[in-house]
Amino acid sequence: MIVARTGNEAMAEAMRQINPDVVAAYPITPATEVVQLFSKFVHDGQVDTQFVPAESEHSAISACVGASSTGARVMTSTASQGIALMHEILFIASGLRLPIVICLVNRALSSPINIHCDHSDSLASRDSGWIQIFTENTQEAYDTTIIAVKVAEAASLPAMVTTDGFIISHGMERVELVDDEAVPKFLGERKIQHSLLDVDNPKTFGALDLQDYFFEHKRSEIDAMDHVLPIIEKVQDEYGKLSGRHYPLVDEYRMDDAEVAILCMGSTGGTGKVAVERLREQGKKVGLVRCRVYRPFPKEAMVAALAKAKVVGVLDRSDTMSTLGGHLYNDARSILYDSDMRPHLKNYVYGLGGRDISIEDIESIYKELFAIQKTGKVDKDIVYFGVRGE
Repeated sequence: MIVARTGNEAMAEAMRQINPDVVAAYPITPATEVVQLFSKFVHDGQVDTQFVPAESEHSAISACVGASSTGARVMTSTASQGIALMHEILFIASGLRLPIVICLVNRALSSPINIHCDHSDSLASRDSGWIQIFTENTQEAYDTTIIAVKVAEAASLPAMVTTDGFIISHGMERVELVDDEAVPKFLGERKIQHSLLDVDNPKTFGALDLQDYFFEHKRSEIDAMDHVLPIIEKVQDEYGKLSGRHYPLVDEYRMDDAEVAILCMGSTGGTGKVAVERLREQGKKVGLVRCRVYRPFPKEAMVAALAKAKVVGVLDRSDTMSTLGGHLYNDARSILYDSDMRPHLKNYVYGLGGRDISIEDIESIYKELFAIQKTGKVDKDIVYFGVRGE
């Protein structure tokens, strides 16, 4: 069925079709609509979900941890300061190997107070042991929400599916929905080995774990993340057969003969693809690489994509506050260290607090990348693109 939906509406529709056992949430802009719309589905009897309106995001994710520990299928949604308030419990959820799914609407972290998009919120939790997938548009947000549930349960790890605040979350687009009956069949029932409710086989969850065993338990969690990428590929292939829409770990666009390229995440991928087509019409060999799956980082696929170009501009909608540039830039540099084919890299930190990046802006970045290709030198490796006065 083809419908018109915003990103928030599309995620709520996916949650309706998933029909989770428990949703615990606290509203925050611009993610409020996701659970607001879903709560209406609960009220109208369209789902069987136990909806828990918590008093804070910390309480919401804590309730999710408790519910997931019983074997329930659990989801929530948040943004910005909300995910920051959840930060403490994110590590508990991943350490307990609970497949909770968060529909995360990217919004800048304060201060100053800002309600618009950058990626500082999810990237502040990049090392919390959660799978992170960044989406380009409303269709992908809908599809990936469904995919993430199956991936999380197969991997026994929690997952975040992100959309760019207001750009995707409140932007209306054409969305093709899978049949309601097909989604539960695709997901199947959650299979559990342990449950707080299994009184015949009692287990302890969240026990004190000191130096005698902590390292071994953490190593087990790390090993689980090391094996997630094949699971994502398998589930995405299964979903592609169901929906006709196939998603890669790394989205390559016009990269086969590209001489220069940009690497980005989120909705900027769509804007960048328009810029690529414009420049291709002028005979420019440009391409684009979009990082969909950010955690775990798809090293092999990303190296293969980036090595095709001679110069790559890495676009980060966040900064590490480390003098080393953005998160994606540092990851790209790291994985290319041992590569025989290492393109010149330049980091463009852009769009903080929701500042727009246009097709023309991206075209100007490509122009700079061609200049680097010509000279063979990167004049300044980190720039803050679009800042007045620079």
